[in-house]
Formats: sequence, C-alpha cells, structure tokens
Amino acid sequence: MKHKKSIFYSKKFLIINVALLSMILGFVISTAIIYSCSNGGAKIPHAYANDYDNVEQGMAVLQDIQYSFRNVAGIALPVVVEINVVEVVKQRMPDMDSPWEYFFEFDEDGNPHKDNEGKEYEYKRPGLGSGVIVRRTGNKVYVVTNNHVVGNADEISVKLHDEREFKASIVGKDARTDLALVVFETGDEVPVARLGDSDKVFVGDWAIAVGNPLGFESSMTVGVVSALGRRPDDAFGMGASGIANFTDYIQTDASINQGNSGGALLNIQGEVIGINTWIASRTGQSIGLGFAIPINNAKKVIEDFIAKGKVEYGWLGVQIGDPNPAYYPGVVEDLGIEGKKGALVLNSFKNSPAYKAGILPGDLVIKVDSVEIKDANHLTAIVGHIPPGKNVEFVIIRYGREKKIWVTLTARDEEAKVQSNTNIWPGMVPLKINDEIRSRLKLPDGMNGVVIGNIITKAPAGLAGLRQGDVVVKINNKKINTVMDFYKALNDSTTNEILFRVYREGSEVILGVVK
Repeated sequence: MKHKKSIFYSKKFLIINVALLSMILGFVISTAIIYSCSNGGAKIPHAYANDYDNVEQGMAVLQDIQYSFRNVAGIALPVVVEINVVEVVKQRMPDMDSPWEYFFEFDEDGNPHKDNEGKEYEYKRPGLGSGVIVRRTGNKVYVVTNNHVVGNADEISVKLHDEREFKASIVGKDARTDLALVVFETGDEVPVARLGDSDKVFVGDWAIAVGNPLGFESSMTVGVVSALGRRPDDAFGMGASGIANFTDYIQTDASINQGNSGGALLNIQGEVIGINTWIASRTGQSIGLGFAIPINNAKKVIEDFIAKGKVEYGWLGVQIGDPNPAYYPGVVEDLGIEGKKGALVLNSFKNSPAYKAGILPGDLVIKVDSVEIKDANHLTAIVGHIPPGKNVEFVIIRYGREKKIWVTLTARDEEAKVQSNTNIWPGMVPLKINDEIRSRLKLPDGMNGVVIGNIITKAPAGLAGLRQGDVVVKINNKKINTVMDFYKALNDSTTNEILFRVYREGSEVILGVVK
C-alpha cells in the first residue's frame, strides 16, 4: 500500500477517527443503560435525571478507556515514522503516439521533439509508506517496514513524528515475507517501539493501527482483532493475489488505507503486535478488512537482516501441493489419505535434504518437529522458520501407513535459483483416469489407470519424452491401475532404471528414465 504523495495532503494535524467517536458514543449510551438497569430495574429515562452516582461511574469507566487510548497514542506516535522513497525509472523515448509522451520534452505544438525519439530518459517516481523503529545500536537506528514500500528505491528518507528527517538506506528486504529493514544514523535521542507477543493475541482484542494513510501523518485508528491466521489464498485462491503468502496475517477492522503499509498494529498496552501490510478492498480504500504480519513472524526476519543482510530460510527440497481431490483427481483416494491434512510431495529435488533423507514422491507430510501440518503453504512456512543445519523429525503417510524420517535442513537458495532448478525427480504428477479425463483425451472406454497430468520438460521425465496426457500402462513391466501402483513402482529402491510403457494417441511406446 505504498502511497504516492499529493500536494493536497495535510502535514500538520492529527486525524480523529470517526469510528472511534461513534464507538465511544455507543459505549456511553450502553453503559448508562447498564448502570440504570442494575439499580433495581430503574426506568431508562430516570437514569439520567436521578441516578447521578451510577452515571458518574459509567463516565469514569469511559474516561479510563479514553486515557488508555491516549496512553497508546503517546507511546506509538513517536515510534511510527513516515517513509518517503524515490525510485529512478528509466524509459526510452516513445513513438509520437505513445501514452507516455508527457514524461518527455515537448515542442511548442505539444509533441515530443524529433531529436529526442529513441533516447533513454530518467524520471523520479515518489512513494510513501510507514515504518516502526524497532532497534537502536550505537548511532544506528533500525526501522522495519514492508518490502513493497521500499521496492527498488534509489532514495529513502525517514521522517519522525517530531518532524526530524533522516536519510536512510536498506539493510535487507525480503519479498517472501514482504518485510524490509532500513537504517539511519543519529546521535540524538530516538524512541524505540516495544514489541509484543503476537502468539498471545486473541480475536476480540483491541487493535490500534498507526501510520500515514493517504499522506495524513501520524494517524491512529481503533478496532478489534477480527481473525487470526489469515492468508491471501483464503480470499483470492492459491497463488492468485500476488501478496506474500509465506506468513499468516492478523485481520483487523481498524481502518487501514494506502500509506499505512509498514506501520504498527498495537495492543491496548501500546506494544506492537503486527506490521500493517495489505487490505482487501474493491475500491482501494478501507472497508474494515485490514491485515498485519504478526510481530513474532517479523522478529526473526529483523534479526536475520541485521546479522546477515538477508533472511535465511530452512530448505527441504520438495515440490508440494494440498491433498485436495479437486486439484489431483483420484490421487487422494488411491493413496488412502482422504480427509487427511498435510502437504503432498509431488517431486523431490535431487541431492536435497528430503532426497537424501528418503522422503519420496507420493508421501504426505503430516507433522514436522511436533507441529501438525495444515497444508502445503503451512509446511513451507514451518520449514522456512527452522534454522538451517537442524535435524528435524518429519512424520509422513506413505502407502497408507505413518512413518518417521529425520531430515537435516540446509539453507534455501535465492528464489530465482530455486525456481530455475530442474534437477528434480521425477518431474511429473500422475492423475487417476476418470470420465472427464477419458472424454478430454478420447481414451477407449475400457482403459483405466494413471495419466500424466503435469510434466516438467527439463526434468528427467520430460527429457525422456514423457508428455502430458500419456497413460502409464506399466512401470518396469508391472501393471499400473492406481496412483498407489504408480508410486510404489516409481519408488522401487531395487533399481535405478525405470521403464514406462505408455499409451499415446492409439499406440503404446516404451520410454526409459534413470533416477
């Protein structure tokens, strides 16, 4: 929610949250009713006229709540900063009819000069977000914010609540968690935020958001924690949102808007419990669905940034999916894992920790280091937070039976290297033939078995010539009727050579793969 500045945004006043006023007014009325009714069932109209003691007690309760919010404001406003960024963007001179013409030099008729066509120009793109001061070491002051706030900024400045402004630089940033850490230097006194414990946050707790929404500095809004453990996939579908899905999120109805990104979500004690990150909205403005990264998730990231300049993740070395029958027809049923939660191993990177430890394609990971695995994203997050080099117990279901395997994790490579790694076994996903698949592939009525639903062209299966839509009839001369048959034959440890007999477009061919 990086926000581009406008000259119309005020810089000098504090926003009074309308929702807070409404809530307090409602609380006043409800408190008066409660106190009047508790006084021997007195009628409501007389509560205001005669029962002054009870009304005063109700007002005292409200004043205590008001003082609590004032206290949070006093603690939070000085530690939440405004982050201004400038990114230098290069753009080649467009053709005459380009919609980007206004970035470049014009002639007196309003058209770009002919001499400038084809040249590369630079322009500065400003942006604005929020950040939280989380640590001071000597003269270095560290501020956590969102990765999407700093982006590829060439210039960064941090503006404190008291109007002091400092040039800052990036210590580290991480797209998987959407967190970044910037640093500035000063010998002057600077307040540091108190970090809370997000594991002790409950639905219904007060939630107070502080940041710079739409450029309005030091704005504070109040609501409650609406839900915990939220993920973008819950709303947008798997991988559809583009929002960092390595972490779960705290959901709040405290108003969060563009410019709040990187700001603090606090509890009633003024402790930071989350870093505000994104909103769900069709208009781009708050509709009461705001999301914050739990501060406990951010703590490790902050430590890694300071110690190493980057986040170091544990790596297992598998491609995984959810055991959902809709995603993998027939697979869940054939493997005997219907109704089970966990992460289904589809492929394994050669020489990875999983490969060396003996985790095989077709295994369902249900527990890691005593933590029950909910789904594929949960496994990725759990493994990522385990320090590289640690030996961890995995519980899997293989061919219908539970099995324990110990795995020593290594450090995960940069995301680009992981995504480009084709040294993966076997590089395909089998599906059970059903009526829909039979009709789509125009298979004979009596043909049953397993069809290849997905293939990685540069992995062993793809290099051997196997294709999407091939029906696997036999593996090493063993008839394949089910997905269980497929994985048992594929994972046979007595041989390194796998011969696939496949049906393709009316003919059968034999293709060989070496493990």
